[in-house]
Amino acid sequence: MPLPENTYALILAGGSGTRFWPLSRNARPKQLLNLFNDGTLLDQTIRRLEGLVPVENILILTNALQEAAVREVASMLPAENIFAEPAKRDTAPAVALGIGLVAARNPDAVMMVLPADQLIKDVEAYHSVMRDALATAEQSDGLVTIGLRPTWACPSYGYIERGDRAVIPGLVCEHPPVEVKRFREKPNVELAEQFLAAGGFSWNAGMFVWSLPTVIKQLVNHSPELAGFVSEIRRATDIPATVAAQFPKLTPISIDYALMETADRVLNIEATFDWDDVGSWISVAKYLDEAGTGNRVNQPISEIESENNIVFNARKGSRIALLGVDDLIIVQTDDALLIANRHQADAIKKLSDLLPPELL
Repeated sequence: MPLPENTYALILAGGSGTRFWPLSRNARPKQLLNLFNDGTLLDQTIRRLEGLVPVENILILTNALQEAAVREVASMLPAENIFAEPAKRDTAPAVALGIGLVAARNPDAVMMVLPADQLIKDVEAYHSVMRDALATAEQSDGLVTIGLRPTWACPSYGYIERGDRAVIPGLVCEHPPVEVKRFREKPNVELAEQFLAAGGFSWNAGMFVWSLPTVIKQLVNHSPELAGFVSEIRRATDIPATVAAQFPKLTPISIDYALMETADRVLNIEATFDWDDVGSWISVAKYLDEAGTGNRVNQPISEIESENNIVFNARKGSRIALLGVDDLIIVQTDDALLIANRHQADAIKKLSDLLPPELL
C-alpha cells in the first residue's frame, strides 16, 4: 500500500433527489439522508476511510445546490477539500477535475474514486480490499476497478467481464487482481441471466483506484480533452477560476465511456465486503424494522390486515395507521406525502415532472 501521504480519495457526491422523494430533494439527495439511523451515506463513506486515507487527503465533489449540506456533513474535512462543480457534466469531467486537484497537490499520488451513496457495513473487509487495490495501482500500469460478485441477474448494473489473473511482479495481496476483458453495459434480463450462468462477471461498483502517472497517461492516449483540462488545473495559479472557466466547456460523458472502456489495461478486484447501492425504497426496506406481516417501517405504526407495505415517517409527532392495504410505499415528510405501489418504486422519479418547484 502507498505511504499515507501519497494516498488520496475523491468522493463523488452529486446527483439528484428524485428517487427517494419526498424525503430526498435536489438539494438533499440520497447520500445526504439519514436512512438507517447511522448517519448519512456521505458521512459513512468518509468515516469508512479512516485508517486508509489521511483526512486532509479526502476530497469531495458536489454541486452548488448541495454544497452547503455537504459541508455540514463533511465538517471534519478542510474547507478547501470540498468543491462544487460549476456545471453538470457527467462523471468523466468530474473525475478529471478530481485528478487535476490531486495532481496539483501530489503528482505521485495513488487515488481512489468513490461514490458517496453506497451502503457498506463491513469496514474491516472493505479496508482489506481497498488496501490491495491501492497496492495494485501503485505497482502496476493498470487502472483498477472494484467489482461485486453478482447475486442475481440484475439488469440495472453495468457488468465487468473478468479475464486471467494479472501478472504484477512483486505484488503480494489477499485479493489478487485479474485482467478485465471488457465492460458490458446494462443488459436486458435475458443477457444478465447469461452472464450469471457463465460466471466470470462482476457488477461494476463505480469504484476506481489508480496512480496519477498511470491515469494521466491513459487520459492523454484516450481522452485528450480531459487530459488537457487536468493539465490546465495543474498549471493554474487560480484553480477555482480555471475550473469555473473551463469545466462547463467539457463534453458530458461518463468515465466508463471516456476512459475505462478504452484504456490500455484495466484490472479488477472482486469485493468481499457487503454492498448495496440503495437504489430505491425497496432497497431501504431491507434495513428497516418489521411490523405485522411483511411491513417494513422506520417508526412504529398501527395496522390492521395490511401486508408488505413500506412506511417511512419523517414527520415528528405524527402516527401512520394502515387498514386493509397491501404493497404500498408510504413516505411522509413535513410538507409532502407519497403513496405509491411498491411494484412501481423505480418510477417514483417520474413524479418530479409533475411536482411544484418548491417540492423538488
